[in-house]
Amino acid sequence: MTNKIEQTILPAARNLKEFDELLESCYERIILLNAHVAQVKPLGNRARAFGKKLLIHADLIDGLKSDEYAMEFIAQEGKPEGIITTRNNVILAAKKKGLVCIQRLFLIDTMALESSLAQLERTKPDYVEVLPGVIPHLIEEIITRTQIPVIAGGFIRTREDVDRALQAGATSVTTSRKELWSKR
Repeated sequence: MTNKIEQTILPAARNLKEFDELLESCYERIILLNAHVAQVKPLGNRARAFGKKLLIHADLIDGLKSDEYAMEFIAQEGKPEGIITTRNNVILAAKKKGLVCIQRLFLIDTMALESSLAQLERTKPDYVEVLPGVIPHLIEEIITRTQIPVIAGGFIRTREDVDRALQAGATSVTTSRKELWSKR
């Protein structure tokens, strides 16, 4: 694994105002969810200037198609620590660049779970982000079946949701809820 993420809350900025707040926060790693292609380089530079390790959600960059070429652009221009994506080809391209790879999975039913597990076998990401992250037994099952560390995300609304996900074995929880960004 490229870098081990040892941070239980991974705060996710949905806009530039939240990004600026996270630059001033005590968190080492922050997630950029939404941005425009022209903002990738300056935001990456700002994050590094503040000593932050940036994780960019590659699928949510406006003006870029989420493919291996977009990933190359993100890696070269934004210079993030890692990327988050639902796309197999983006994970594989990011691995070649030495980035931390977080594969996001939407688990809506058993078929989605089985398909996702097959994807993980092919891509072997560093982490799996499981959405929704409020189903502890699925977190446990994915860890058991894949041996890949799990990050819980989606519908994490309370401290109890965070605690349940961590107790189920998640290494971290992603959240855009500001009230959960404060350290305990």
